[in-house]
Amino acid sequence: MLTTDEIKALFTRESGDYAFARWGRPLAPVVFGVEDTTLGTVRGAIEAVCQLAALDMAETDPELGANFMWFFFEDWAELPEVPGLDRLVPDLVPLVERLQTADANQYRIFRFDDAGAVQACFVFLRMDVHLRNVPAETLALSQVVQSVLLWSDMAFRDRSPLAVAGQTTVLRPEIAALVRAAYDPVMPVAAADPSHALRLAARLGVLQ
Repeated sequence: MLTTDEIKALFTRESGDYAFARWGRPLAPVVFGVEDTTLGTVRGAIEAVCQLAALDMAETDPELGANFMWFFFEDWAELPEVPGLDRLVPDLVPLVERLQTADANQYRIFRFDDAGAVQACFVFLRMDVHLRNVPAETLALSQVVQSVLLWSDMAFRDRSPLAVAGQTTVLRPEIAALVRAAYDPVMPVAAADPSHALRLAARLGVLQ
């Protein structure tokens, strides 16, 4: 089981700020740029994590239509050409320029409601050589777990949230348990005080 300090580290950003948020509404996913087989894989990963978190899925979001948007593409320069995306993603062109300079192959953007809960998430995946060599199931599950909570920007820099069990890629048990605890109804949808990590540790103890 994760210690309080380990939990705190997973939500403490490089700036030193503690920042936690979970979804406050059902996920309404849409995926662009993949074939039907990959679409099914992504949806299966979303369903698995939603079941773990007791988080509902919906066909549409009443405000946004889709609130969990995935984009698969080969060049960051494609994004500014997506109709309407600049209205959903602030400062899209400067962002694309930064990602191109960094030679990034993935990026996630979160939007939040008035309570601080996650309102929407945009997942961008530039399918470079590295990502093309990652099995679709692994890539999808990794992205979903990193989108279901607002983790630290350093949370999985040194260690993946996934593990291999036999021939199957799964969430590491301690990460799965933490997701369940974070979505416990008694827990807040958002937190900026590190004492929140103490509450998460306590819920882990109760749930296990």
